[in-house]
Amino acid sequence: MSDLYRRLRAFEGRPATVSGEGREPVNVSMIRHWCEALGDTGPAYTGKDPVAPATMLQAWTMGGLSGSRSRSPAVDELFALLDDAGYTAVVATDCEQEYLQALRPGQTITFDSVIEAVSPRKTTRLGAGHFVTTRMEIRADGEPAGTHRFRVLKYAPRKTAKTANADNADNADNAAKAQAAERPRPVINRDNAGFWEGVAAHRLLFQRCDACGTPRFPWLPGCGSCGSPEWTAVEASGAGTVYSYVVMHHPPFPAFDPPYAVALVELAEGIRMISNITGVAADRVRVGMPVTLEFLRVAPDQELPVFRPAPMEVETS
Repeated sequence: MSDLYRRLRAFEGRPATVSGEGREPVNVSMIRHWCEALGDTGPAYTGKDPVAPATMLQAWTMGGLSGSRSRSPAVDELFALLDDAGYTAVVATDCEQEYLQALRPGQTITFDSVIEAVSPRKTTRLGAGHFVTTRMEIRADGEPAGTHRFRVLKYAPRKTAKTANADNADNADNAAKAQAAERPRPVINRDNAGFWEGVAAHRLLFQRCDACGTPRFPWLPGCGSCGSPEWTAVEASGAGTVYSYVVMHHPPFPAFDPPYAVALVELAEGIRMISNITGVAADRVRVGMPVTLEFLRVAPDQELPVFRPAPMEVETS
């Protein structure tokens, strides 16, 4: 075990958040905004006695733009240690949640979290670094409401192709350049394998519940409206509009050339999906822009569904 890793491990078990309080009680406005953004029309989230979508659990604990007032100094100390060791970049990798009760408007949220684990040094496509996992215990009106385990990777970025060329224009570092140009691979599991089989066949598939007919995306084992596990795969037409978007400038990511647009596209079938907008400058993407599906080859053995402005939009823009 290296001296650095021994020092990193010393942070395990230290508090990350102490006596945190949600900025707002569980409330109808935030539930409505969440459901509208995700296109979730579940009847449990409206009416006289609504509940909050379970997946909002973390939202009630977030500190907003001003940050968390209950954050422990241990987190900053741990990240400073990683920064000093050269692991200056950070990316969220995954989270796990457990739900212990349905949350209802008016409930007050409190929480505590700990630094659960720091991994040994790992080599990833982004660069080498350490995974840091925190575990949060969340309460509603003092009673356990759920747990939220959140993992980030603090890493030393690989050099981008441009940087590599600047460092050594003579040899161009072709091996590193080729490695940097590859996008991260999607995680394919038994729940979403059908979607990726469709992509391989140039078909954009979503699920439709056999019991209530509700379409859903991304792929899930059960219906969010009625809970039925029975569903049928349906091919989307590929027509949609830009529902929302961001233009990415920073942080640099080895496989992408900023600025580029990442959009929430609303398909004609009523579902929404996140994808890239291609075929147009990022600063010309607009909310409401009609788009159409295409499949973009990003590696010799992989294509991704992306969207470009519909032909009429190109002609009039």
